[in-house]
Amino acid sequence: MKVTKTEKEWKELLSPEAFYVCRQHGTEAPFSGQLYNNEDEGVYRCICCETPLFESHTKFNSGTGWPSYYEAVEDAITEIKDSTHGMIRIEVRCSSCDAHLGHVFDDGPQPTGLRYCINSVCLDFEEKN
Repeated sequence: MKVTKTEKEWKELLSPEAFYVCRQHGTEAPFSGQLYNNEDEGVYRCICCETPLFESHTKFNSGTGWPSYYEAVEDAITEIKDSTHGMIRIEVRCSSCDAHLGHVFDDGPQPTGLRYCINSVCLDFEEKN
């Protein structure tokens, strides 16, 4: 189900940093996110709409400074060509609310070979009970 809000509603819901990254396509500083070193079992959800995005067993240490995953939850991510900053990348957004999450690259581990490089501030973590 699509989640839509006005810019004012997003600003009221999110921290200034989360609003900047999720709604204005910003990037948090590497190695700064609360969930970067998280190793608990559970589900990473969209901070904007709580849609499940990544399972903890797909998280790996890419050394890049941002949480990285080799696989997203089915149908949770929308991929969009991004040609900003003088390069061509694939931006990933939440399929439910269109929040900017980060980018996906083809240099990840098997079984997918993908590396979803995600801003920690875009995520909420739900620990497995």
